[in-house]
Amino acid sequence: MNELFRKLLFLPEQASTIAKDVDYLHYIIITTTMVAATLIFGTAAYFIIRFRRRSETEITPKVTGTFGWEALFVGLPLTTFLVWFFMGYHDFVRMQTPPPEAMDVYVVGKQWMWKFTYPEGPSAIGVLRVPVGKPVRLLLTSRDVIHSFYVPAFRIKQDAIPGAYTQTWFEVTKPGNYRVMCAEYCGLKHSEMWAEVVALSEQDYESWMRQQREGDLVTRRDATPSGPERERSLLPARQAALYDPQEAHGEVMYAERGSLAERGERVAAEKGCLKCHTVDGTEHIGPTWVDLYMRRERLTTGETVVADEAYLTESMMKPLVKLVAGYEPVMPSFQGQLEAAEVAALLEYIKTLRSARLNDVESKGPVYEPIGGK
Repeated sequence: MNELFRKLLFLPEQASTIAKDVDYLHYIIITTTMVAATLIFGTAAYFIIRFRRRSETEITPKVTGTFGWEALFVGLPLTTFLVWFFMGYHDFVRMQTPPPEAMDVYVVGKQWMWKFTYPEGPSAIGVLRVPVGKPVRLLLTSRDVIHSFYVPAFRIKQDAIPGAYTQTWFEVTKPGNYRVMCAEYCGLKHSEMWAEVVALSEQDYESWMRQQREGDLVTRRDATPSGPERERSLLPARQAALYDPQEAHGEVMYAERGSLAERGERVAAEKGCLKCHTVDGTEHIGPTWVDLYMRRERLTTGETVVADEAYLTESMMKPLVKLVAGYEPVMPSFQGQLEAAEVAALLEYIKTLRSARLNDVESKGPVYEPIGGK
């Protein structure tokens, strides 16, 4: 029945764990509306014939409504819409809540290409390689305008916004190649902003990842194809994503060695972040980065926020919008000064700064050290 409905509605294949649930809700809504429409038009046709005016002298009798009919006509549609809402809300929460064990991939949208960076080190343009059967969380941002990361076979679509991080996740159910498109008009070549998700078996993915960690990634600049990909010709989606490695692409992180966290440590030193933030837990001008990721921070407004990727990115770009209580508003904005890949590297570096403490720790006020021993 699932395949019958999918083909009747011209839907793409179902290649993720959430795809069938999204389609089932689609089937239920379509079926319910078609049945309701048939009943409404059928009843209307019956009334037109049954209660038509048979002579010019015929007078329409006065019709008095009853509470039962009114309750039925109001309650039945309301109940139907509420059932749809709760079904959709259940799927929405599931789609917006990545599993704790999900692997992270940073995604940058840029006119007109998609760039992918793995915390383990390798990067790629136009091709995202993931293992089958493992949840993958995408942390999306944009370098220029709003883009929308859309994979029809996975039934996922998420906006990529400049200066902020959004997230979505998926789990591929079978190996294959799946088209990625931009679903938000972003300029002249919007329709050519393609990429491809290559789903590999766990063994092939581990083999590919080992290959990326070997050799000179600086001269290669981009992730190389996996074994299964080399055995078949390039598909149109990957052909459209090919690029010239000699052309300037603006992402300074692609030509660097080491993991994303190691790159983040270098960025923190180069951009002066460590002048105000410590990495050993001691208090200073700004909150310490130790145990910062996912920590609950109290703001000057009295609100409490969780220091996740979205908040940390916002704090880099708009540091005065959500100021942590007890600290002076002295942090400058890094909007336009940090590349998207540099922000991703800083986030991964902050995630690695964990202490042995398991309890939540809130930031205290700054500590100012006297100059010259005074």
